Amino acid sequence: MIKVKNIFNNFKRYWFLMTQLISRDFKVKYKRSVLGVVWSLLYPILMMAVMAVVFSQMFKFKVEGINYLVYLMTGIIMFNYFSEASNAAMTSVVDNFSLINKVYIPKYIFPIAKCLFVGINFVLTLIPWLGVIALSYVGLGEYVCHFNIYYLLLPYIFFCMLLFTVGIGLLLSCISVFLRDMFYIYGIIITIWNYLTPVFYSVEILPESLQKIMQFNPLYQFFTATRSIVLSAQRPSFTTLIVLGAIGVGTFLIGGIIFRKKQDKFIYYV
Repeated sequence: MIKVKNIFNNFKRYWFLMTQLISRDFKVKYKRSVLGVVWSLLYPILMMAVMAVVFSQMFKFKVEGINYLVYLMTGIIMFNYFSEASNAAMTSVVDNFSLINKVYIPKYIFPIAKCLFVGINFVLTLIPWLGVIALSYVGLGEYVCHFNIYYLLLPYIFFCMLLFTVGIGLLLSCISVFLRDMFYIYGIIITIWNYLTPVFYSVEILPESLQKIMQFNPLYQFFTATRSIVLSAQRPSFTTLIVLGAIGVGTFLIGGIIFRKKQDKFIYYV
């Protein structure tokens, strides 16, 4: 209990530093960019357009009974958040070693700040996402996606995914300090993970044995819960919501515990 209290006290004490790190990342990302933050709105739309042409027109991918454009964009923005946030968190400790070496700062601040920074971009991408959903009412896509009361569950689903991403980010940032090859290895892992997650295809096209294995993919669980609300106006089961919470909290705790045990040795390896 005392350790948890100390963590919250550190968050309060170093909140200003975290906001400065997030602000710095924004300035660096959009420096000398003509459109700036507008890219956060345009990027998912452009990606959806390109992938929609490639997969729905060239490869004839579609998901029966639902709006494929919304299905595709949902997968794109959620996977892009996880990919970008986990990659940024992985390099955060190594990239900020000069600051860590000068003053005492809780080292977990850096990967968490990266996940929150990318999380702000994720929230911005929800604007064009909701716009595409609204346009389904006027003929964008083959089927209409109805706004419904279950949208109130989306913040919970996204928060669970944030916890999951932070947990993975803490693990990666810890491993990368001792094994710099992780920067390259994770690039391969995230590519494989992308294809093993139904971003642009339906899980129903897979053999039944693979569909069962897919249940162990955490991202699949987050995607499916979100899509059931947006595309089918159906509430995820209470079991699913509990599983999402367990995935998020469990991964966050595991990542935090391992990070805390290893952080004192970072100074010898960075």
